[in-house]
Amino acid sequence: MSGQTVTIPDDQAFASFKAECLCEEGWNMTYNKGVVTVWTQSLEEGKSIHKIKCRMVCKDVSAETMYDVLHDIEYRKKWDTNVIETFDIGKLTVNADVGYYSWKCPKPLRNRDVITLRSWLPIGKDYIIMNYSVKHVKYPPKKDMVRAVSIQTGYMIQSQGPNNCTLTYMAQVDPRGSLPKWVVNKSSHFLAPCAMKKICKACVKYPEWKQRHNPAFKPWLYPEQTTLPSIPLSELSIQRAESLENIDESSLAEAHEREDSD
Repeated sequence: MSGQTVTIPDDQAFASFKAECLCEEGWNMTYNKGVVTVWTQSLEEGKSIHKIKCRMVCKDVSAETMYDVLHDIEYRKKWDTNVIETFDIGKLTVNADVGYYSWKCPKPLRNRDVITLRSWLPIGKDYIIMNYSVKHVKYPPKKDMVRAVSIQTGYMIQSQGPNNCTLTYMAQVDPRGSLPKWVVNKSSHFLAPCAMKKICKACVKYPEWKQRHNPAFKPWLYPEQTTLPSIPLSELSIQRAESLENIDESSLAEAHEREDSD
């Protein structure tokens, strides 16, 4: 997504993302325990861009359920303990929208937020959801947050039969700041595996939760259900990292607190 104008990903972009998810060449395995594997990729020295890929085999979770959980913004507010605020801004097409997401960073780092153009596509029995950062004039950076940049982030869900799936998460993000090494290490050795397990656990509980919360409402499957306003691409522009605040948090020490045991 490095072009000059905002575009909605085409089939080629989805195919490219899928190929990158499956490729292991050029990636360094940093964690491999149980059903979770994490890889990182070294980018330019001195740059704050981080590239990470996580893969998890999810037992007793269908690809369809995983796809629903990753889309369902109301359910995310229930299971995602890192979320501060998340909401949809508007729709672009039947399989693309724009949204806001802010999350808690490990203390004492400042919390981050993003505005992203998100798009999704079922490919056979597999699914891809991916996003990249955009600017919207009505949602400028906030004073109490650091506006991060998603260069490309997304999920690939591969069906492994009726009740199992494999989830791959891949992110190339500029957090807008020089992060201390402990944050980078913690991301690949603890935060990413923990997040993957939390998603899987949320999936197991989703069918029962959804039965009690507007069970037929799934606009990601049935776009005619959406209540989001349509927004033209002309209202959006590429979010360039260099136009945002860049903070130096590299000298900050980790705040020791009780970890979330979920």
